[in-house]
Amino acid sequence: MDKKILLTAAVLGLTAIILGAFGAHALKKVLSEAQLQSFEIGVRYQMYHALFLLFIGTFSMLNEKERFIIFWLTLSGIVFFSGSIYLLATNELTHLKTKFLGPFTPIGGLFLISAWGYMFYSILCKKPII
Repeated sequence: MDKKILLTAAVLGLTAIILGAFGAHALKKVLSEAQLQSFEIGVRYQMYHALFLLFIGTFSMLNEKERFIIFWLTLSGIVFFSGSIYLLATNELTHLKTKFLGPFTPIGGLFLISAWGYMFYSILCKKPII
């Protein structure tokens, strides 16, 4: 599981950098300032959570089940939160019907909050080593 988490973190970090550069250069010419800011929020949260997964994949205090739950909450959160923002921000370019994605963004945020909350709970419940 650790290898899967670390590989996923690497892919998410890599794509966040690529999307960030794409937004800063190619999209800057075709998106409004508000759309570009939204796109950048998606990139930022994707990168934050790629780093979070790197931490989770190497954090020895969590057991396999706890890592698994945090991994899937985080990955789902990134897909729903950042993914919906990317599609909504570039809607005028892609001409996709994306209005239905509006509720996906807060659902993704809830998954991300749940991942952090579950990590907190998991650590809180650990018995101290004396």
